[in-house]
Amino acid sequence: MKLICIGRNYTEHIEELENERPTDPVIFQKPDTAILLKKQPFFIPEFSNDVHYEVEVLVKINRVGKYIDKKFAHKYYNEIGLGIDFTARDLQTKLKEKGLPWEKAKAFDGSAVIGQWISKSELTNVDEIAFSLKKNDIFVQNGNTSHMLWKIDEIIEYISKYFTLKIGDIIFTGTPAGVGKVSANDNLKGFLENREMFSITVK
Repeated sequence: MKLICIGRNYTEHIEELENERPTDPVIFQKPDTAILLKKQPFFIPEFSNDVHYEVEVLVKINRVGKYIDKKFAHKYYNEIGLGIDFTARDLQTKLKEKGLPWEKAKAFDGSAVIGQWISKSELTNVDEIAFSLKKNDIFVQNGNTSHMLWKIDEIIEYISKYFTLKIGDIIFTGTPAGVGKVSANDNLKGFLENREMFSITVK
């Protein structure tokens, strides 16, 4: 399985990082070794002094697909989740300045939190999902999939032009504004429609 991530999919997040608004979805990948094991803390890597949390709605692919038309994309997933794309922001900035790939800053071990999954049938509309992140019991990110530049079905259509989607692949759909630094002993809790989806500690 692979983790396919969409960057710059919320306008306010683009603005807070002073990035250029893309004309097409920004895609990068994380290996399966990036998945933070269940019930394990997140350890800040020794190569970064500025690791940021980025809460994101996740989609789990349930069938093989290539060149998927947007109108059929809904058939390729039944479950929606919530996770964190941890980013070594200081390292990412250095890499971007040199025009180099982001993988070292985005795809390191433990950089992908994957919380619980719920059936999309429990949601009224996947294009209007409210989600949030608490750091030490204070809300730091609040988002809604209605604010995505590219909605879930559009993302699936776009990704499948370039990569065959397989059963078990997970799509990280982008983060809203409010990203910030984590420190040792922080607690991070993610909520999807007010339902707690994960809780992790930082070491």
